[in-house]
Amino acid sequence: MKMKTLLPAALLLAVTLGASPALAGTEITLFRFFGGCSDEYAHVTDLSKAVGECGIIQVLANKFNAENKEGITVKTQSVEWGVYYDRLSANVAGRTPPDIAVMHRSVLPNYVVRNLLQPLGKDFATVGIDTADFVPVAREAVTSKGEVWALPFDLHALLWHVNADLFTQAGLVDDKGQPKMPTSPAELLQHAETMKAKTGKPYFAIPSGADPMPAWQYLSWVWQQGGNLVDAERKAQLESKESKEALRLLNALYAAGHANRKHDYAGAQQAFLSGQAAVLVNGTWGVDTYAAQARDPKSALKNYVVRDMPRLYAQDAVWSDSHTWVLPRQPKPDAAKQKAALAFLKFLNDNNLQWARTGHLPVRASVLQSAEMRALPHRAEYTRTATIATALPPIEYQRAHMDLLVNELNSTWLVNKDPDKALSDAQRAASAILRRSRHR
Repeated sequence: MKMKTLLPAALLLAVTLGASPALAGTEITLFRFFGGCSDEYAHVTDLSKAVGECGIIQVLANKFNAENKEGITVKTQSVEWGVYYDRLSANVAGRTPPDIAVMHRSVLPNYVVRNLLQPLGKDFATVGIDTADFVPVAREAVTSKGEVWALPFDLHALLWHVNADLFTQAGLVDDKGQPKMPTSPAELLQHAETMKAKTGKPYFAIPSGADPMPAWQYLSWVWQQGGNLVDAERKAQLESKESKEALRLLNALYAAGHANRKHDYAGAQQAFLSGQAAVLVNGTWGVDTYAAQARDPKSALKNYVVRDMPRLYAQDAVWSDSHTWVLPRQPKPDAAKQKAALAFLKFLNDNNLQWARTGHLPVRASVLQSAEMRALPHRAEYTRTATIATALPPIEYQRAHMDLLVNELNSTWLVNKDPDKALSDAQRAASAILRRSRHR
């Protein structure tokens, strides 16, 4: 959609906090995914009673509605994850965008380049959102052409979820009895062989069917070698030596039986929770679930610990993305709704620690370094992830790139497609996507 179908950006200057519009009775719409739990948490405003992504974001909205002194009401529209961006795009195209929407960092460039979002830097300064407190990777995620386009809400990244008892049985512990992480590809394969020989269990549980988890692990290893999916000139680099090496290592693990190629997401998770795998490759969002499972006396997982992505190559890196909040441009700007939306963003920023209870990392340095954050279960074990988190460059159609990567990489262990052929096919498809974005 072209920007000329909307009001000129200059008219938006009238929508300022200085206008002090009356807010009593102002209702704003909030588009989000995270699941539906409005019945369970319909009237809950006590954040200590909220559990999980859906529970916490729902109770945050409830609490804001109940306690804000301006009479603002946030009306939540929860959209199923699989169709969320289609619905959001349809609303924007139909000139009925929500006042606030959640958006992944990986999707943000699609909207920024089309001028569909309101710039927020000056408004953040006015309401007291300190962008200098954002950790660098989060600030970078929402900044383009010198302007801030979104409120970063978290960093979610890959972690290694570890059954420490299996590492002890395999003798893969340091002098403090802590699980010993590999420091090179060769050492990883050696540790995996030791795990299998000493415990009879595979080293890894990885969702390996149509899941993106292996592609995220592959990208982490590409970045650890100094490579990337695209180069500085936005040309695809899927046949690079770094790409081939990362895929070689993944295939070596599957070929030797150190990961089960038949595992889907639920199967890999269950294998780990039932004590049938030493390391589950999954994200920050699983931490509290696995910690709770380990506390259950009936659970086979007793000694659960979390580790940052180990560095196997020249530098630290791990795949990451972020949930952010954006204000879509409105066909008919409303000063009261603009001010109300910014008040809610300020409230969300103030409650970044509460969102970190999901397992995601906070984006505010002051929260990340706080005693309250470190007191949450296992958080002190992976705060370094915030400093090594890496993401794709700010290119359009990132989800299309990831879809083709998942299809091609996974085919190498699912149907034994030749790895070089898979990467050459991915290279062609990625190049076509990049050409489309350049010629848009």
